[in-house]
Amino acid sequence: MKLSVKLFVGFVLISVLFTAVAIVNFQLSEDVIKNSQWVTRSQIVVRNSAALQRNIIDMETGLRGYLLNGNETFLRPYYVAEEQLSNLFEETKRFTADSPEQTEKINRIIVLQKDFQTNYAEPLIAMVRADTAGSNIDFSLKIDSLVLGEKALTDSIRTSFKEFNAYEYKVREERAKRLSQSIDTTRHVSTILTILSVILALGWAYYIIRIISERIMQMVNLAEQISKGDYKTKIVDTSRDELSQLSHSLNLMSATIDESFSELDRKNKELDQFAYVVSHDLKAPLRGIEVASRWVEEDMGTQLPANVQEYLMMMRVRVHRMENLINGILALTRIGRTEQVEESVDVNELLVEVVDMLAPPRNFVINVQEDLPVLRTIRIQLHQVFSNLIGNAIKYHNRENGIIDVRHHETDTHHVFSVSDDGPGIDPDYHERIFVIFQTLQERDAVESTGVGLAIVKKIVEWQGCTIWLDSKPGHGSTFTFTWPKNNA
Repeated sequence: MKLSVKLFVGFVLISVLFTAVAIVNFQLSEDVIKNSQWVTRSQIVVRNSAALQRNIIDMETGLRGYLLNGNETFLRPYYVAEEQLSNLFEETKRFTADSPEQTEKINRIIVLQKDFQTNYAEPLIAMVRADTAGSNIDFSLKIDSLVLGEKALTDSIRTSFKEFNAYEYKVREERAKRLSQSIDTTRHVSTILTILSVILALGWAYYIIRIISERIMQMVNLAEQISKGDYKTKIVDTSRDELSQLSHSLNLMSATIDESFSELDRKNKELDQFAYVVSHDLKAPLRGIEVASRWVEEDMGTQLPANVQEYLMMMRVRVHRMENLINGILALTRIGRTEQVEESVDVNELLVEVVDMLAPPRNFVINVQEDLPVLRTIRIQLHQVFSNLIGNAIKYHNRENGIIDVRHHETDTHHVFSVSDDGPGIDPDYHERIFVIFQTLQERDAVESTGVGLAIVKKIVEWQGCTIWLDSKPGHGSTFTFTWPKNNA
C-alpha cells in the first residue's frame, strides 16, 4: 500500500471517529436539553400551583372576612384572585398537557374551584348583600349551611393540590435524576470517544512516522556505506510505495558508482602501468643520448672544437631537463592516488630539512618564523610545497643575494603559511598562468625549469581542500600564501 493511501486511510478513520463523537455528543446534548427543559417546565408548574393555591386562599379569606362584617373592602382580594385564576389555570394546563395524570388532577381542581365559586362563594356574597337587616334567623342558618359546604369544598381543593404537587415533585425528581444521568453519560461518552480518537490519531501517526523513519534510516545507512567506500551495499525494499522508488534510485546510484569506481580503478592501474612504461621507454633513449655525447667527447678529446663541446653540453642539459620533466609529470599524476600515511610533522624541523636540501647560495638569507605548529599531515606533500616555493624564490631571483621569509598564522579552521621574497616580482596578468603545467615566465635555457613545480604545489594544496594564491607586482617581490587544514597532532 502506498504511503499516500495509508495517510488517507488514517485521515478517514480519524475523521469518521470524530464525526461519530460529534453525532453522539449531539444526541446526548439533545437528551440533556430535553430533560433540562422538562425540569424547568416542572418548576413553572409547581410555581403556578403555589400561585393558584395562594389565590384560592385569598378568595376564601376575603369571602370569610366579608361574611363576618359585610364590608366590601374584604372582597378585593377575592376579585383580584378571581382575575388571575383563569390565566394561571390555562398556563398550568398547557405545561401539563403531556401528563394525563396531571391534566386530570388540574381539571378536577378547576371543577372544584368553579363549584366553590358558583355554588358557595357567589351565593354567600349575594345573601350578605341582600341581608340588610341581619336579623333573619332562617337566613343566618342558610349562610351557616353554605359556609360549612364551602369549607368542605376548599378542603377538597387543598387535598387535590397536595396530590397534584406530590405527583409533580415525584415526576420532577425522576426527571432531575435522568438529567443528571444524561449529563454524566454525555461527559463519560465524550471523554471515552475523545481519548479513543486521540489514541487512534497518535497510534496511526506513530505507525506512519515509524515506517518513514525506518525507510529513511535505511537510505542514510546506504549513503554512509557509500561514503565509506562500500559501493556494493543495497537496500532490501519489499514495499511498493513512493519511497520504494527512492530506494530503487539509491540502489541504482550505488551500482552505478560501484561500476564507475571499478572502471576508474582499472583505468588508474592502466594509467600507472602506462606511465611507468612510457617513462622507462622515454628515459632509456635519453640516457643513450647522454652516454653517446660523453663517448664523442672522450673519443675526440682535445680535437673536439669548442662549439661542438658547447652543443654536447647543451644536449646533456636538455636531456636532464627532459628526465626532470618526465619525473614531474609522474609526480603530478600520482598526487592523491597513492595511499600515504599521516604523521606528526614539526614544521620548524621540516623547513630545516628543506633548506638544507636546497643548499641556497651563501648570499641568500632565509628567515623562518619560530614556534611553527606541529601538524598531523602527510609529510612528503608539505615538504614538496615548501621545497618548490622556496626553491623557486631562489631560482628566479634577479640578484645574487636575497631574503626569503616564511611566516605563519591561524584562522578558526586552517593554518596559513606564506613564503615571501624580495625578487623581481610577477606581473598580475601572469598570476594565474604560473600555476598551469609547463608554463614558465622565462626562457627555459635562461633558467632550468620544467614548468611543473607550481602545478604540483597547486594540486597538493587543493587535494587538501585548501587554496594557494600569489601577491606580487614587478619590482616588489612575491608572496605565495597557502592554507593547510587544522589537524593538530
